[in-house]
Amino acid sequence: MTGASEGSGFLAVDSGGSGLRAVVGTAERGPLARRASGEPVRTGDRGIDPAHFMAQLVPLVRALTAEAGAVPLTTVVVGATGMASLGDGLRAELPGALAREWGVRRVALAADAVTAYVGALGPRPGAVIAGGTGLIAVGTDLSGWRRADGWGHLLGDCGGGAWIGRAGLEAALRAHDGREDGSALLLACAEEEFGPVAGLPGALYPRPDRPAVLASFAPRVAACAAQDPGAAGILRAAARHMADSAAAVCPSGGEPRLAVTGGLFKLGDPLLGPLDEELAQRLPHTRRVPAEGDPLHGSVRIAAELSTGSLTLPGDGVMLSVTTRSGD
Repeated sequence: MTGASEGSGFLAVDSGGSGLRAVVGTAERGPLARRASGEPVRTGDRGIDPAHFMAQLVPLVRALTAEAGAVPLTTVVVGATGMASLGDGLRAELPGALAREWGVRRVALAADAVTAYVGALGPRPGAVIAGGTGLIAVGTDLSGWRRADGWGHLLGDCGGGAWIGRAGLEAALRAHDGREDGSALLLACAEEEFGPVAGLPGALYPRPDRPAVLASFAPRVAACAAQDPGAAGILRAAARHMADSAAAVCPSGGEPRLAVTGGLFKLGDPLLGPLDEELAQRLPHTRRVPAEGDPLHGSVRIAAELSTGSLTLPGDGVMLSVTTRSGD
């Protein structure tokens, strides 16, 4: 992609469960202004709602450009939770909407796993484990993308926050029933957190934010791990799931980099210790490195490269799609 004008501006967006975060900048000067909204973009029959996305984005960009000055927006990068499976509407309508609103000519729409990857590692071969309420691993050899898990709390996200929390509550309920392999310590924690556990199914199952509620118990599991074998075993199993997913996506040749990113890893040593051991066993050829930045940082990186025609990341129909309009 060539022909980007000198000083042309970019808009980088991260769309997730807490709303939009956005940056306006230029490749030459870097980020110039940052803003966030507090309302998540709706999903509907066509997946992520492009009209609601634009309704959220327009006032955000108005405030950004007021702060950053007269920056002509020629490139936009959007990283969004659910883009891979729920992004058909955005891919169909957003490039045209952005062109009409701001004259944007280059648009990249990326799964949040891709922006998490680029934020953590940049345009290098390797693998990233992104963990929060859910869990996904993504890898690339720079010729294509591979993903593992990220299937949601009912079908997967194995090792993620909701998975750990659910496993902890299951161990608590086993102790409540007098079944084997229950954890009295986790039972006490669950009752402190949620009240009598006999009422937990009725309180939990109808909630639309069930994954987040389950994940809220993960820190209690981690806090119990040093003194409770059951809690420690849950975190070991979570680490094994993460290593399985990383092994499924990591390039096999050379010395690819591997990083972890996301709020889940704030659980600290009770999770990171077993994860280090599992990764060393499963992926001894990788080079473990700290994540350089978050998914918004990844969107900024992609936007800066796309605006100068130097993007080397592989395109993909659902993971990273790039549209260039005539006039470039």
